[in-house]
Amino acid sequence: MGTRKLGSLEVSAIELDCMTMNSGNYNPPHTVREMAPVIHAAIDQGLTYFDTTEAYAPFINEERVGEALVAYRNRVVLATNSGFGFDIDPATGCRTGGLNSRTEHIRNVVDASLRRLRTDHIDLLYQHRVDPRVPIEDVASTAKDLIGESKVRHFGMSEPSLATLRRAHAIQPVSAVQSEYSLLTRDPENGVLAVLEELNVGLAAWSPLGIGLLTGTFNEKTRFDGPGYTDYRLTNPRFTPENIGPNMAIVDFLRRWALRKNATQAQLSLAWLLVQKPWIVPIRGTTKQAHLSENLGVMHVAFNTDELKEFNACLAKMEIHGLRLRPDLFELSGQEAPPEASRS
Repeated sequence: MGTRKLGSLEVSAIELDCMTMNSGNYNPPHTVREMAPVIHAAIDQGLTYFDTTEAYAPFINEERVGEALVAYRNRVVLATNSGFGFDIDPATGCRTGGLNSRTEHIRNVVDASLRRLRTDHIDLLYQHRVDPRVPIEDVASTAKDLIGESKVRHFGMSEPSLATLRRAHAIQPVSAVQSEYSLLTRDPENGVLAVLEELNVGLAAWSPLGIGLLTGTFNEKTRFDGPGYTDYRLTNPRFTPENIGPNMAIVDFLRRWALRKNATQAQLSLAWLLVQKPWIVPIRGTTKQAHLSENLGVMHVAFNTDELKEFNACLAKMEIHGLRLRPDLFELSGQEAPPEASRS
């Protein structure tokens, strides 16, 4: 597998999102004994970039990722959203609601994440979402201090407004922005990619397979109410009974192209994303080694210039039905941090 640059940080061309391993958001939680072989197989195949956060099954995901990677720490790049996002009660693991990017909270959670991850530094620390109560200058200054203390090496943000990104970048260079980007969600093309390129900020693209829709696994009759866990797609607008049927049009489109390119639909979706910019890295989650190998097979799939032009022309005609997120989650994207003068 090749590498890519997120700002000055060199990473593998695909990132493994560890959320699905035990969050219960898309499948029943797995144990570290079940998931460690998947993580180790990823490293053996050249994937060395891993994403976790305190908010996944609060705290447990970081603990299990840290345990699985402890013997491989010097071979991998570890990203976490710890300390910047959902305010979590450390005693109970329950979310208290709202966001918390205050300096003291960031520092406390970073120290806790370092212990859970069994490491002395975090390679890439993201602000999970912009906190509308805290000036971004405070957040970026705290990240800068943590970098100076060698607890953190790079600073990132998740779905900020462009103005807030610029303000943060002026204090501490932002290496990467996390944002949803896929054949289903092309919002970053409306100005975000241009600004990232201008600032030399990489894009870590989450949900590159449309939380599974683009893989061809589902059909118009699929429902997401399995026993033992709550599947996030049950409340995602694109998977409601009235929208999942119409959204099968893009799945059928991909199926035809996958046959043409002798690839799977997942590989084709990832290949399209990788060809957009050399500093885009898809964040792909899985709990199965077979799917891991399938995803990494994307490196053997390529579009020539004429194919890409034809593919994009057909894609532009397709309508996607439903918001990409539930309204309460969508509201957290693209937020502006308050001006520095308003800090309290």
